[in-house]
Amino acid sequence: MCGIVGVINGDRTPVSAELIAKMRDTLLHRGPDNVGLYASDDVGLGHARLSIIDLSEAGRQPLTNETGDLHLTYNGEIYNFVELRSELEALGHAFRSRTDAEVVLHAYEEWGVACLGRFNGVFAFAVWDEKARTLFLARDRFGAKPLYFHPSGDFLAFASEIKALLVHPQIDVRVCTEALSEYFTFQNVLSDLTLFEGIRMLRPGHWMRVTLGEAPEMEVQRYWDYEFPERPIQCSEEEAAEEVHRLFVQAVQRQLVSDVPLGVYLSGGMDSGSIMAVAATTLGRLATFTCGFDLTSASGIELAFDERKKSELLANRFKSEHYEVVLHAGDMEQVMPELIWHLEDLRVGQCYPNYYIARLASRFVKVSLCGGGGDELFGGYPWRYFHVMGSGSRDEFLQNYYAYWQRLVPDEDKRLLFNDATLAGIGEHSSFDVFKGVFSNWDHPLSTLEEVINASFYFELKSFLHGLLVVEDRISMANSLEVRVPFLDNDLVDFALSLPVSHKVRMRDGDDVGRVDENEPGKRQRVELRTNAGKIVLRNAMSRLIPPEITEQMKQGFSAPDASWFRGESIDYINRLLRDPDARLLEFLRPEYVSRVLDEHTSGAVNRRLLIWALLSFEWWLRLFLHQEPIPEKDPHAVR
Repeated sequence: MCGIVGVINGDRTPVSAELIAKMRDTLLHRGPDNVGLYASDDVGLGHARLSIIDLSEAGRQPLTNETGDLHLTYNGEIYNFVELRSELEALGHAFRSRTDAEVVLHAYEEWGVACLGRFNGVFAFAVWDEKARTLFLARDRFGAKPLYFHPSGDFLAFASEIKALLVHPQIDVRVCTEALSEYFTFQNVLSDLTLFEGIRMLRPGHWMRVTLGEAPEMEVQRYWDYEFPERPIQCSEEEAAEEVHRLFVQAVQRQLVSDVPLGVYLSGGMDSGSIMAVAATTLGRLATFTCGFDLTSASGIELAFDERKKSELLANRFKSEHYEVVLHAGDMEQVMPELIWHLEDLRVGQCYPNYYIARLASRFVKVSLCGGGGDELFGGYPWRYFHVMGSGSRDEFLQNYYAYWQRLVPDEDKRLLFNDATLAGIGEHSSFDVFKGVFSNWDHPLSTLEEVINASFYFELKSFLHGLLVVEDRISMANSLEVRVPFLDNDLVDFALSLPVSHKVRMRDGDDVGRVDENEPGKRQRVELRTNAGKIVLRNAMSRLIPPEITEQMKQGFSAPDASWFRGESIDYINRLLRDPDARLLEFLRPEYVSRVLDEHTSGAVNRRLLIWALLSFEWWLRLFLHQEPIPEKDPHAVR
């Protein structure tokens, strides 16, 4: 993976090569191996490369085609690039490197926009066409690779990360209050907004074309979406499991191509364990990485959060070179400033454990595979779907699911959270309308159990999984590590979408478990025990690869025991940041509400760990980006 940047000036003024270099150099953590730059008149492209395939100078970007009129800057991995290269060579294209990037360039040259439908992989790239005077930008189906842009009447700038855009002298930092409202509703941003006013994200499965002429024209189009068939395929559970197994093995093997050392994140769960099983069988001995937690002060459900024993069981079974990092209370505060600096686009939940494990893995490998996507594709969150069962119409479904997905602050509390100036900035921006907009391309009825659960899957894939992917990209690339996601192989995804709901989750109309709080100790497990729901076909498929004590266990998310730590060892740090009368977040939020949240959590009345994490993240975001405070210096003797 790499870092890409670019600027086109609609007013025909020359783009400064120095500016492109400065933007590019903010992303050297994404591409420390070499850098490149293209600047010609009113267009500039930059690239920082993390070399994975073809480590030679032939892979340096931006790449130019033989006729010199197309220029590419590209971030990603196309796993079927060898097959595409053979097809393109048969059509007369000549290649100078072994990289997948050059395949992307020639594929665009040959097929134009249609090339996107041929790629099996993850990517964000830009092609400047000198003859047509167009800039073409595209992002992969699932949104694993980010792409941000700042549209202006005079210019358009784009980059893999927002901090590169902030180098441009005409882009300043202001808080987008509409995005802030989304964040404190969903712990995510579901629209194409970001917390940075004027900076947007190109949506997954979309492309953008900017044409320079008398007046610059911008066009944005969707080229792919998750498609659930009107009638699922008819097959037995055994037949479905056999095909899932075949496609999964194929997906992992496709993603093992690399000219540098490769490893696997090993959580102790079924998804990562199955990836490890296929990778180890294919490659032999490989490195695996696990993050554990000190549970001395944990309680309740948190006592199961340390999965090192299960990871070690798998590591021993497949004879991997296994490494572990163990986190303690206090490790969060040590890493928060640098984490938020790299994260910048705040989304989803606590991710500092992921940062530590990426840092560990980067010491030994340049590529790691992870199990992301398995839950969203195969029904790994059964306690969520009960909230929409019994919905008899689209409106009822949307209201029921929206009530659940207000993860942090419900609408009725917004006036208690935000101060008057922030509320005025939010204006008529409706979180519910944004939520409803996720379903703008969903054209199925919502009247049967099958339909409402598939609609739940659709929402999770479009929003929750996307947030997880954006965070994973930032955390891994902060450590110059490429992370691959085999569950997001095109063929595997397409088959998973075609399966009946009954092959994924065991649920019946009339089941009622009430409102399930994912933070409440034990309740989620009682739901699973009662319903035997979740990832049925995947469990059956993976039983061919890993032992039953892994495939038959209840789902355990990857999380630190923060509920306990936020009441105990970390409480002084939290109070110091969030109860400070001069806290930066009080420029936007009401201090009374922030104090109430902390009091409720400290007393044990309500588990507020997700909201406390969001408040801490926003405080550091304001310090680092809006107020441009330097990242505090660390103890020079600290281990990194």
